[in-house]
Amino acid sequence: MSRLYDTVEPAVIDEEMLQKAVEEQGPKDEAGRIAKQEGIDFADVLALRLDFKNILKIDNLWRFTSLTKLQMDNNIIEKIEGMDALVNLVWLDLSFNNIEVIEGLDKLTKIRDLTLYNNKISSIENMDALVDLHVLSVGNNELDQLENLIYLRRFKQLKTLNLNGNPFCDDPNFKHYVIAYLPSLQFLDYRLIDENTRAAANEQYTYPIQQLEHNEEQARKRIEDQEAKETEFNLHKGAYVENLNGSALFDSMFADDTEGPKLALLPGVDELLTGYKEKYTAICQQIFEYGLKEHQRRGDEVSGFQTAVDEAKEDNRNMGMRKINDFNEYRRKLFTELAQSSDQAHIDTSLEQHNKEIDKLWDGLMALEMQLVDQLEDTIKEFERNMADMVSTFVENVQALISQCRDLENTHNEKLLEVAIVTLEKMVKNELDDELPDDVRMLFVDKDTITNAVGASHDLHLLKIDNKEDDIITRANNWLAALMERVHNEEEVKRNRHRVSEINNFIDHLREEVETFEIQAA
Repeated sequence: MSRLYDTVEPAVIDEEMLQKAVEEQGPKDEAGRIAKQEGIDFADVLALRLDFKNILKIDNLWRFTSLTKLQMDNNIIEKIEGMDALVNLVWLDLSFNNIEVIEGLDKLTKIRDLTLYNNKISSIENMDALVDLHVLSVGNNELDQLENLIYLRRFKQLKTLNLNGNPFCDDPNFKHYVIAYLPSLQFLDYRLIDENTRAAANEQYTYPIQQLEHNEEQARKRIEDQEAKETEFNLHKGAYVENLNGSALFDSMFADDTEGPKLALLPGVDELLTGYKEKYTAICQQIFEYGLKEHQRRGDEVSGFQTAVDEAKEDNRNMGMRKINDFNEYRRKLFTELAQSSDQAHIDTSLEQHNKEIDKLWDGLMALEMQLVDQLEDTIKEFERNMADMVSTFVENVQALISQCRDLENTHNEKLLEVAIVTLEKMVKNELDDELPDDVRMLFVDKDTITNAVGASHDLHLLKIDNKEDDIITRANNWLAALMERVHNEEEVKRNRHRVSEINNFIDHLREEVETFEIQAA
């Protein structure tokens, strides 16, 4: 089933092997000679054959980023690896090797045809990324569990499947099982599936398939629900108000509070906590709703800014193209005229004037670029002021709302301390009606102990509130700083450098054409 090591030493995929393979498979005759002389960039190669090379390990293929077809059959490869850079691969042949596990395919999302025929594979797995898989050949392997084929149901485009030569092919139900569980298949073991066979298979496995489809539908709904929750959470997180549409912040204050649960057992404290939680959660809900609204406003402002920038760049580009088109028309007529002229003095004068026109074109294009630079600078400054005002207002309003949470905590602490002192006095006088657990009674050995316990709980609660406030403010300010850094970098620095370089290269090209014409005229 697998190839044995040849008597020669296993080969390594090195520069020499790759260069030789590319040259052998490249253009022939004169084109091939020129290609060999100039060298072929591996990044431009679309197909590569490395079959019958006695290769043990897949390696050094990272430069073949445009490769769509790779043939590595009839080697002694033991592991699928080293192909993460081959993101454009459509066709992969690893048949007749010693591969035991399907792996290393996560980056090959464009694969349509995968051949793993005649290896040592015992399980079909680790292929989730191959969403466009049409053809799969895993015949002559060690597959012995028919149930493993259910994994292939996720590949909705799978039309051709070769399984012949695996242990499970001896199962009398093999053919019907495959056809029933993989309804998208058109060819099995390179034979067209006829409608009669498909109908018989579906009838044989009606109930198991119905149950499977029900389970798949339930799983699909769970995934959709989870994705919807993640999308919603990411929206809330982008607005800096995640987990504020409920009691999460309130609950977090008590999560690490060792004294809080004890104090909650004091007479009347449960009622205090109920009212406290309702008011606190209501404020959190206000922060949440306000945060989402402001997030939308910021998003609208960014979109409006980007639209304005794109329109300005497009208008500027159109004005530049009109200048270039006018110049090209002038140049076309001039060169047509000069090509028919034998008057060298006239040619020299015309070319001199042509060079002046090139200079005028450069001046015009650069003037347009400077005009755009000034326009974008003003637009960006206004945008930056608007965004700074929006973020500042957002921060101030959030601080005001969180301050209300802090006030509620202070009020609750005062009431809790009153209850604690009254309880202490009753315990001293032995007038306490309620039975308290021993660990709670330990807080009432003296006034300092109970006061410290209430204070520690209060300090922890305030710390949680402060941390949430700092988190929201820091993230909002960091977002604004990162946004403006990106805007300045991309819309001012990078764009300007690219445009100036583009203009200079274009002008240099025009001047080179004139020099070429002068040489030909001479």
